[in-house]
Amino acid sequence: EGYKASSVFTYADGLKGNLLIIHGTADDNVHYQNTMQIAREFQLKGKIFDLMLYPNKNHRIKGGNTQLHLYTIITNYFLMNL
Repeated sequence: EGYKASSVFTYADGLKGNLLIIHGTADDNVHYQNTMQIAREFQLKGKIFDLMLYPNKNHRIKGGNTQLHLYTIITNYFLMNL
């Protein structure tokens, strides 16, 4: 019951507006497969979303210029969609 209540799949139909998914592919908290599952669910439900992947980055998405890129993506997304 708790898993169902906290699952994004439970609420996928009700999500409205612009959606941005950001994922580090080496994340061991949220596995890459989970991100692909929600992307598939959104597609099946006709949801339009943006997806930014960070190859070989973990949950924190750090290293090199990665955080600058991440924050630029988020900032630009907010500016374009809010």
